[in-house]
Amino acid sequence: MKKNSGTLYIVATPIGNLADMGYRAVETLRKVSRIYAEDTRNSIKLLSYYEVRNQLFALHDHNELSKVNEIALLLAEDNDIALISDAGTPLISDPGYKLVRELAKLGHKISPVPGASAVIAALSVAGIATDKFTFEGFLPAKKVARLQSLEKNKNQTYTQVYYESSHRIVNSVIAMRTVMGDQRDVCLAREITKLYEQIFRGTLLELEHWLIADSNHQRGEFVVVLAGEKENPDASEEQDEAQRLLKELLTELSVKKSAALVAKLTAVSKNEAYKMALDMK
Repeated sequence: MKKNSGTLYIVATPIGNLADMGYRAVETLRKVSRIYAEDTRNSIKLLSYYEVRNQLFALHDHNELSKVNEIALLLAEDNDIALISDAGTPLISDPGYKLVRELAKLGHKISPVPGASAVIAALSVAGIATDKFTFEGFLPAKKVARLQSLEKNKNQTYTQVYYESSHRIVNSVIAMRTVMGDQRDVCLAREITKLYEQIFRGTLLELEHWLIADSNHQRGEFVVVLAGEKENPDASEEQDEAQRLLKELLTELSVKKSAALVAKLTAVSKNEAYKMALDMK
């Protein structure tokens, strides 16, 4: 960290309800020399609401890298700077990571001012396991790519969180049902913290019906919390048995022959048995 230099504050803003702005976040925005925002037209409403009158500049996907030197110079001159996004915690499916990465390389201090996050808000009310989850962002716009992306996560046992927009929510849920099956548990959080907030919990098939039943259900911004594949205890027992057999067979036979024999005697595939044998060897 550079001595006598300013700090870049990564400031979380409300995801809907303006009253969710943290006290420290407001104080930080009031004291910094400059505020950089993804969309200044949107952010000016928030700043006006809290009577923040500091200078506001745009930082988005198209100019992010070109702003690095400008912000680095300001920090070097002992100016504190704030970065905000349109809503929620900056850098979460929003621009900013390139700026943070480059400024960190230069040794500048970067500090978070935590607050609202649509991902965490949706998980907190989903009623789906949260001990392990992944944030997948937005699914691809094209149908084939969307299905391929979901196929990669089909057998994952942990919870998955997706963002989606109003014009693609139905197609994305249909794709999820196609890949994951009708009965996979899901929670859809619509317009979190806003006037028309709705939380739906059920299966993918039930969610598809719910969305189609009322066009109003398809409006706004969405977070989809998708339960992971349920673990198969029988599969775990089969693997334990395969490992026990391999341990004995590998003392007399080659990896290839041991794996082939174990595949015949258990429900473990030949490829999986071969990999297990290699690991044990």
